[in-house]
Amino acid sequence: MEHTPTRTRQFEAIFDTHHRAILAYALRRTTKREDAADIVADTFLVAWRRLDDMPSGAELLWLYGVARNVLANARRGDRRREQLAENLRRELRSVDMAVAEHPRADEVRSAIATLSPDDRELIQLAYWEDLSPAQIATVLQIPASTVRVRLHRARNALRTTLERTSAPRPHLAVAPTPLHSKETP
Repeated sequence: MEHTPTRTRQFEAIFDTHHRAILAYALRRTTKREDAADIVADTFLVAWRRLDDMPSGAELLWLYGVARNVLANARRGDRRREQLAENLRRELRSVDMAVAEHPRADEVRSAIATLSPDDRELIQLAYWEDLSPAQIATVLQIPASTVRVRLHRARNALRTTLERTSAPRPHLAVAPTPLHSKETP
């Protein structure tokens, strides 16, 4: 495909003559104006690339055929994305159920939320993603020895938080302190 002034003028003439018809075609077949604009843009991108294949005298019909294919590809892509989204929603529901079934799930989530962002990421990568320190080092782009030290500290911080929040709290009988004492310190 050679980019010459003649070729550019030929394309511009085809675009000027037919872009409204292709836009109307796309608007009648989509629900969003943005989608129609994308169909038109993709149609004319194909037209530019395949300008030499466009039959002289039947440009509009050829463009309709291209627009039809572009629209079909867009719809297939939408269906694939929707199916993927549905699969992810289904998987997320099953993961949520598994996490929710753990007796201390809310307590663990709350404890993790108290950690610093760096510690939280380390704990999540280690336990939720089941990564080794070496793998975490690759993800975070830091030395594995650094990960091991930081992970050790993060685990200790998490353990301390969990012990503090889940330990039974004994009821301490404390004598009330008078608000006003006759004795001064």
